Amino acid sequence: MILTEAALAGLIAEALARHGMSARNAVLVAAVVAAAERDGAASHGLLRMPGYIATLKSGWVDGTAEPVVERPAPAIVMVDARNGFAQVAHAAAREAGLAAVREAGMAAICIRDSHHFAALWPDVEPFAEQGLVALTVVNTRSRIVVWGGKRKVLGTNPMAFACPRADAPPFVWDQASSLRAQGEVLLARTEGHRVPEGVGLDAAGKPTTDPAAILDGGALLPFGGHKGAGIAFMIEVLAAALTGGRFGFQDESAKFPGAQTSNAGQFLLLIDPARSAGDAFAGRVSALVAALREAGSERLPGEARQRRREQALRDGIVVPDAAYQRLLAMTQEATG
Repeated sequence: MILTEAALAGLIAEALARHGMSARNAVLVAAVVAAAERDGAASHGLLRMPGYIATLKSGWVDGTAEPVVERPAPAIVMVDARNGFAQVAHAAAREAGLAAVREAGMAAICIRDSHHFAALWPDVEPFAEQGLVALTVVNTRSRIVVWGGKRKVLGTNPMAFACPRADAPPFVWDQASSLRAQGEVLLARTEGHRVPEGVGLDAAGKPTTDPAAILDGGALLPFGGHKGAGIAFMIEVLAAALTGGRFGFQDESAKFPGAQTSNAGQFLLLIDPARSAGDAFAGRVSALVAALREAGSERLPGEARQRRREQALRDGIVVPDAAYQRLLAMTQEATG
């Protein structure tokens, strides 16, 4: 099937609403799932829909949650997601965050009690499109072993960064603290292929390239060894300790059979470069990118995603028949 982004997002929202999400929240979450498919980020697109549905059915997440936004200081926006999805919290905090960064030049959005199950770049790219520098980090349930530990404490703890540049879309990158994001390991299991060495351990703590062994009782490993572990720790502090969200080791999803999301926290830093670099900032970023290309860098972060986006907006999003039929079934199945 070939669908427009709007048509795909509409079907996704219908499926989410069918399983207990409010209509408004479903639209917000569906937009990021459809955007992942549009940009070819299969690990965070329709592949995640069974996880969204199973988590809604489990009662672990509140699909009707209405976030509470407060501004305790001029440059700080606090958001209680009320056990809802992070995209809903982002929408609630957006105007307050923009107001804060325009007034103070820098602002932090601190989200707690939220479930993030999507790619991170949709959280920062819209701010860069408005001329801002944006950095966000999210902690997750315990999934990686670090510093010689015997059990999982930290999560895959992803991060994303975006900044404007002259005469081109924003420069955006998005990565996990683990060598491979959990979504990539999920995709490998779904497609029936192995992952590279060094990605994870099995339940006995032995290295494995079997994605099922990693996901079913095993553990992921940080990128760069102790250096990646340090970044994962930093993210745990920013996204959980600073926001008031749960630490990964405080996860209670096991009490809700079928739950796949993490109830944790998110930290988002916004900077207005006009306050420091003036109007020259975007041009200087472009000059930096040009220097990288002259040095031989052929593929920069986000460029493949941008090319796939342009093609999808022009020609439509290609959805495999099996995935389309599964999505249709989700919009029609009984929920009692």
